[in-house]
Amino acid sequence: MTLHPDRHRQFDPLLRIGSRALAFSGNGIVILDATNASNPIIFANDAFCRMTGHAIEEVVGRDFSFLLRNHHDEDEMAAVYSALANKSEANLVLRKYHQDGAEIWCKLLISPVPDETDQITYFIGVQTDISEHKRDEERLAHQSTHDALTGLPNRNLLKDRLEQAIAQTDRSEDSVALLFLDLDHFKLINDSLGHAAGDRMLLDVAERLRACVREGDTVSRHGGDEFVLVLREINQSHHVATICEKIFQTIADPFFIQGHSFHVTCSIGIALYPQDGPDTATLFKYADMALYQAKDHGRNHFQFFSSEMNERMQERVMLDEALRSAIANDELLLHYQPLVSLSTGQLVGLETLVRWQHPVFGMVSPVRFIPIAEESALIASISEWVLRKACQDIRTWIDQGLTGFQVAVNVSPRQFRDPRLADRIELVLAEYHINPGMLSLEITETVLMQDTASSEATLRQLKALGVDLALDDFGTGYSSLSYLKRFPFDRVKIDRSFVRDITTDADDAAISKAIISMAHSLGIRVVAEGVETAAQCQFLRRHRCDEMQGYYFSRPLPPVEITALLLEKRHLPENILIHRKSTRILLLVDADPDILAALQQLLHQDKYLIMTACSAEEALALLAQHDVDVLVSGLAIPDMSCIELLSRTMKMHPGVIRMVLSAHNERQSVIDNDHNDLVHKIIVKPWDDQLLRQHLDDAFRLKEMAEEHRRHNLEFNKEFKEENRRLNIKTKALSQALSSAHLKLEKIISQQEQQNLRDKVQHDILSEMLEHIPLPMIGLDDDGVIVFINSAAEVLFAFHGPLLGSDAHELLPALRDATNAHDAGDALSVCIQNRPYRIIYQRMGMHSLSSGSLLTLVKQEIIV
Repeated sequence: MTLHPDRHRQFDPLLRIGSRALAFSGNGIVILDATNASNPIIFANDAFCRMTGHAIEEVVGRDFSFLLRNHHDEDEMAAVYSALANKSEANLVLRKYHQDGAEIWCKLLISPVPDETDQITYFIGVQTDISEHKRDEERLAHQSTHDALTGLPNRNLLKDRLEQAIAQTDRSEDSVALLFLDLDHFKLINDSLGHAAGDRMLLDVAERLRACVREGDTVSRHGGDEFVLVLREINQSHHVATICEKIFQTIADPFFIQGHSFHVTCSIGIALYPQDGPDTATLFKYADMALYQAKDHGRNHFQFFSSEMNERMQERVMLDEALRSAIANDELLLHYQPLVSLSTGQLVGLETLVRWQHPVFGMVSPVRFIPIAEESALIASISEWVLRKACQDIRTWIDQGLTGFQVAVNVSPRQFRDPRLADRIELVLAEYHINPGMLSLEITETVLMQDTASSEATLRQLKALGVDLALDDFGTGYSSLSYLKRFPFDRVKIDRSFVRDITTDADDAAISKAIISMAHSLGIRVVAEGVETAAQCQFLRRHRCDEMQGYYFSRPLPPVEITALLLEKRHLPENILIHRKSTRILLLVDADPDILAALQQLLHQDKYLIMTACSAEEALALLAQHDVDVLVSGLAIPDMSCIELLSRTMKMHPGVIRMVLSAHNERQSVIDNDHNDLVHKIIVKPWDDQLLRQHLDDAFRLKEMAEEHRRHNLEFNKEFKEENRRLNIKTKALSQALSSAHLKLEKIISQQEQQNLRDKVQHDILSEMLEHIPLPMIGLDDDGVIVFINSAAEVLFAFHGPLLGSDAHELLPALRDATNAHDAGDALSVCIQNRPYRIIYQRMGMHSLSSGSLLTLVKQEIIV
């Protein structure tokens, strides 16, 4: 195509504009020489140079391949070179690097440019920076596969990784382990410290979990406090157990958040491929089941999935379905277990225990169906039924004349969180006409600690009804002394786990005694659960536990049998209640019955109450049941070392005098092992009869002196407390009197201040009124000094200067006569400024506490 010269002139401005547009375009622009096989760059604008970090001289003259540096997609590069060879258009996205090393993403469009003869002589390349767009895409892609808080893979990516691991395992003989991990009681931290602290802990947990696994394994977060791990190339299951133990150890280390140290534990459920399931969905299901079992076993456990677990889960599903119709079908029933006073032996309470009599499953234990009900809304209906049925039974017993005891009902977690709980209980009590004091509500520590502020409010609402409140399973949860002091409980129940070995385990005994002492110091009664032996009962009674509950007195019974028990007035055996100390009690322990017999024969004449035991277990049982004074033990006993027996005795029964019977060659071993604190006296065999009797008499006297000292201390403490109580009463009365006097004084002062304020207001009002009266008015004190003058008087006496404080008699001698007038209201004529005035005199104080006088000047008309 050829242009006319005039047309050339017409297009010159356009060409200049186009040239500047290319030079100043925001996009990077290059022009390639299409007539050269290497397609060299003959032009590059400033934007291209800025985009790449190259100077113009570094770009111009380079061949086309310069544009494709660091781009490794061979298919795209082949397409571009083909387009150049065919003189056609090419479009591609490049990942390039700036001269400073920064990564940039560019979109490059190359278009052929023909000359006047339609021959392709140039290519123009337009390069656009799309780095920000690419980063946005990458962020979105990352967010779709990763957890926003921790940066760990999310459920979607975890599932993809699991499928990859399964595919890889199919080509080997290894296994894949899927671990479901849940933090125990994480909600308590979230609720008490806030979500920011909870998020901080989750971040720390994520870091610790990453450190526990290998590079090829995956740690993911599925929301909340739930983490899921995929472990590849597992040869044996014990390798998974090792990793779980490692996780437990690292999670157990304290977390430092907001200046405080916290400890948490976790539970883990494990499913293995291919042993447990053929696909991801099945593995997820089974790992979740295993996690549930791990939590059910007390938390801080890991649990492998098993087929038995699946069977139990199927049973749970069946029980759940059957439980939904249990109330309607009248399959639930209540049993009651008695609570007995350890001081009187009398029955003082009954705890309700729900049972389920199913037509197919038979008697279903609450241990099996209550957790199922808790997970659904069924527990609300069951709890309501239990409360109503218990109140119905109470009403029946009242009508039969059976009273003097409380009936305890367990409050479920879901029921406790019901904001209308107090109202519901009040309505049921009113419906059956039951005194609230006959009902006791038992709440566990775990329920209370979920939201302590809300728990306290709910407990106070319940207490306002007049019901009794009991803290159940005390010692197994997370409450502290401060909460026990804060919550309005009437009783605490020592959990059966501490009672089971209370006569043989020093720690359980110490914990139980501490709970009793602590509760009594707060004015709270103590009940021991799970008492099954006379020894346990005696131990608890001797350490001032108030009540007991357990199979030793009675198993849970249906209402009919409870009625018979109440009518029978059954109580604890007399030997449990009687606590006589008229004789000295000696306990002899030795594995050799001949030695025991010889000692009994020798000591019979000393009138001791002698008990014997051939084993440590027998000895501990006797110590729990009887108030033993002196223990003599041989070194050789079958089930426990003598030293261990003495150690437990010292911890559990510190008042017992402990003596050892040893052969001469054994004596030194006791001394050498520094057991002086455990042993009061070592008696060497063969013993001297008289010396042995003397040692025992000394031991009993030492015990009696200690008892006497203890009694004196108790009496002194009792007197001291009584004196303190009296002083506190006097101090309180004096404080109240002082407070009352102070309040009265404050009231008087307040009244006086109010009166002063009223007087001031009245004075101000009166002054303002007098100020605005058009008649001249002058106020005098009793000495005739001017103390008040209104505006009209100031104008009248302006010639005199300031009047306040002046002597009125000097101002107007005629005033002297006015002030000497005897009758109020008397008048006197005077002349002021050549004008006649009549002075009206008024003496003050006739009807008030004021004094002085008030003079009013009235102008008289001049009659001509």
